[in-house]
Amino acid sequence: MSRTQKKVKKIEKVVASGFAKKVSSFFRIIGLFFVKIFKIFDNKLTIMIVPHSQGKVINFQTNVFALLLSVILIVGLGSSFIIFNKRSLAANTEISSLMNQNRETLASLDQLRDENANLFQAAKRFQSSLSQSLSLLGINQVENKSDTSLNNSDLSSLFSTKEMTSGTARELQDIQELTSYLEGAVEPIEQIGKMLKTQQSLFTEIPSICPIKSPNLHISMAFGPNLHPLNKQWYIHKGIDFSTWRTGDAVMATASGQVVTVGFDNGFGNYVIIKHNHGIYTRYAHLSTSRVKKGQLVEQGDVIGYVGNTGISTGPHLHYEVHIGSDVVDPAKYINIKLTNR
Repeated sequence: MSRTQKKVKKIEKVVASGFAKKVSSFFRIIGLFFVKIFKIFDNKLTIMIVPHSQGKVINFQTNVFALLLSVILIVGLGSSFIIFNKRSLAANTEISSLMNQNRETLASLDQLRDENANLFQAAKRFQSSLSQSLSLLGINQVENKSDTSLNNSDLSSLFSTKEMTSGTARELQDIQELTSYLEGAVEPIEQIGKMLKTQQSLFTEIPSICPIKSPNLHISMAFGPNLHPLNKQWYIHKGIDFSTWRTGDAVMATASGQVVTVGFDNGFGNYVIIKHNHGIYTRYAHLSTSRVKKGQLVEQGDVIGYVGNTGISTGPHLHYEVHIGSDVVDPAKYINIKLTNR
């Protein structure tokens, strides 16, 4: 072996010996540290409980480790109790909130059921009215188009359904049946709309609207036998007197036609006569002023004058007449008048 190799071997032995000493010293220090810690935790402690009275003094011995362990356990149990209590309070609050929501939901459900019952009552009235209208117009009734729909366009089966289901299931079945019926009612209603559209010109050619539009409008004298307001004698009133307790309200043509007379009469005062198709004439009397001229064509709803108090009159009003040929007829037969006599 050469001299150089001997030197290298010697250096390796020195390094290995030094490293082994340092490792041994490190572990010895660690061991001494744990021994000191063990001695500290193993120190004996005496805890004495001295009562204020002359009772017996209570004392017991323990060590630091047992004391620390007891403190950690007490703190852990206390913390766990606090956390559990907070979670319990939060859970109770959430349960209370859910209970309130449940009560509100039940109340809303009861209200929904009441509204559902009202809906079925309205549907029953609608069915009766629609059936009468369809019969008058000669339109076929709604046909049953599904197994769950109503038979022969009648809602009777809807309201006499056997108690096969209850609660929400029953209500859902009823709503499905009502939906089926309404879907079937669309077609005849569309037929009514088409019929009205084709007959629109006819409705404008007959006196079918009220000559005055006012929230204060009322009938001061109806058509037929009445006591004359001046001589108090019975006579036949040949028209309807409309009043709003004031002058100046617009008077409208009740049907399309041509103005044939614009004049003044001692009895009627300022008046206008309009000729319509089908041999119908309308007269508007006691006007304050007129807005049309003889020969003028007017449309249904056009303003032809204003309510006044001219001629033989006890107050501002409109005397309105309907003539068919030479006959005077009750205007209420052509106008859907629901006003009360005052």
